[in-house]
Amino acid sequence: MRFGLFGKDKREAAGADAAAQVKRQVRELLGLPESAVIAVNEILCADPACPGTETVILVMKPGEKTRAFKAQMGLAELTPEALAQALSAAQ
Repeated sequence: MRFGLFGKDKREAAGADAAAQVKRQVRELLGLPESAVIAVNEILCADPACPGTETVILVMKPGEKTRAFKAQMGLAELTPEALAQALSAAQ
């Protein structure tokens, strides 16, 4: 394993940038206040019934139940259109 500056390689940095961009888009699309916390994670499901890699987005607003959204694709493949669809499908 090769580490770059501050222990992160270029792939990890690109993933962090992509996650930050998705967080900004989620905040805008859902009209969320700054007090809302958004978590974006890419997971790999080993179950054969799963689609493989998916992006999971958690929206946590103070005093409300956490909402989860899923896109059946990796973070790198997540387009603004696919994100909007994932957010609207769960509402």
